[in-house]
Amino acid sequence: MTADRRPRGGLGAGAGLKPEHYRDILDGRPGVGWFEVHAENYMGTGNGAGGPPHFFLEQIRARYPLSVHGVGLSIGSAEGLAPGHLQRLAAVVDRYQPALVSEHLAWSTHAGVFLNDLLPLPYTEATLAVVVRHVDQVQSTLKRRILIENPSTYLRFAVEQMAETAFLCELARRSGCGLLLDVNNVFVSTANHDFDPTVYLADFPVEHIGEIHLAGHASIEVAGGESLLIDTHDRPVSDRVWALYQSLISRIGPYPTLIEWDSDVPTWARLSADVARAESLLSFEEGRHARAA
Repeated sequence: MTADRRPRGGLGAGAGLKPEHYRDILDGRPGVGWFEVHAENYMGTGNGAGGPPHFFLEQIRARYPLSVHGVGLSIGSAEGLAPGHLQRLAAVVDRYQPALVSEHLAWSTHAGVFLNDLLPLPYTEATLAVVVRHVDQVQSTLKRRILIENPSTYLRFAVEQMAETAFLCELARRSGCGLLLDVNNVFVSTANHDFDPTVYLADFPVEHIGEIHLAGHASIEVAGGESLLIDTHDRPVSDRVWALYQSLISRIGPYPTLIEWDSDVPTWARLSADVARAESLLSFEEGRHARAA
């Protein structure tokens, strides 16, 4: 990778935007590269309406780049995308013109019911055809490329035809989408399936990465006394995930990186400390790769 590629796109390290931090951000003008919002939190009042969420987001958007991250599009649904949801997503994207738009490789709807989870998909040719078709539909509607995030998973399907990394690579190749690499999801999934996360990352199609996520996870005890990791976004990024991230960017270079913390939200000072840590690692790698070039 050469220095003139500039994969960071000028964004650096960012944070998920939470209402608890609106005033800290607007009053303190922190040196954060960007903020990410969940699209569904800004769909309720319509494209032309106001309300506190839009009031604060418009002010923050005037000062910082944004990323819009969807959690309810159900891109892997066998029933097809919900037209109303897609149009509401398009309204949010059109209104705020984010630097990045992303969704999850998952499904979350059935028979018109939205499920409160991001459910896994079997990695088969049939599934790939469905997801490619849906990604094409989203990109055509939004008139831009989107990023698809690798999931955290807690079970394996009895019948699969390809590895997750191969599925993501083929999805990007066929649809033209980019990929959002969530390093915490990699750690959670590989621990749950007794797989080496460094092998997963070595196989990941890094040429399609547009964004990286870091988050915290919890460990719970399940039947037989075994542990299961859960992607909770309610605590600091673990040391082992930080180590995986540092090793990754030392190999591929710096990419826009988000700290996700969605529940048990900490003070802005605590969250921004993790953003600063990520930015320090990104700046170091940017300088090192530039010197190597």
